[in-house]
Amino acid sequence: MNLEQFPFYDELDDKAKQFLQMSLKPVSVPKDSILFFQGDICDGILFLTSGEVRLFMQSEEAGEITLYHLSPGQQCIVNTTSTLSQTEAIATAITLTDIEGYILDMYSVKELAHNSMAYQNFLFSIYTLRMDSLARLVNDIKFKNLDQRVLDWIMDKGEKEIKTTHESIANDLGSSREVISKVLKSLENDGIIELGRGLIRVRG
Repeated sequence: MNLEQFPFYDELDDKAKQFLQMSLKPVSVPKDSILFFQGDICDGILFLTSGEVRLFMQSEEAGEITLYHLSPGQQCIVNTTSTLSQTEAIATAITLTDIEGYILDMYSVKELAHNSMAYQNFLFSIYTLRMDSLARLVNDIKFKNLDQRVLDWIMDKGEKEIKTTHESIANDLGSSREVISKVLKSLENDGIIELGRGLIRVRG
């Protein structure tokens, strides 16, 4: 069992670790797979140990907008909330890469949370982290123009060369590919970036 990258794991007592070892089911899912759809009711929680998952909301009016990306050692707040409360998931989860991890069923999650203060604290921390992330997302959408949001998206990557597509950026920022292409072309004309096929180079 490979859960050492989860911050709560080392704080668990031997009984809780043994419980997890007996209850967790290993999973391996290929790239571009839907883990659950917006509106589904989840019956287990994913503990991601390898790969990346994208969480996004979708509507007829606004299209897609990315809420966040899930990395190894993190737990999805949408998945967790739906599982624990047995309510509809507010977003869809799709694998961006091949992923590996473990699934813990709803009853086992509740038992672990009831018996382990370390896991309870971890749950509270991910709620706080994701709420803060979602608050920043709403603030950006409301108060920043799209040019600034695209530039922030590029700079947040912290890389000189970013392999991506205009469609991917549009999905992350809740816009259309055509509009994103115009913004990127404007940034290129301003000498900030250089566009290539499936690639953005940051100048300077």
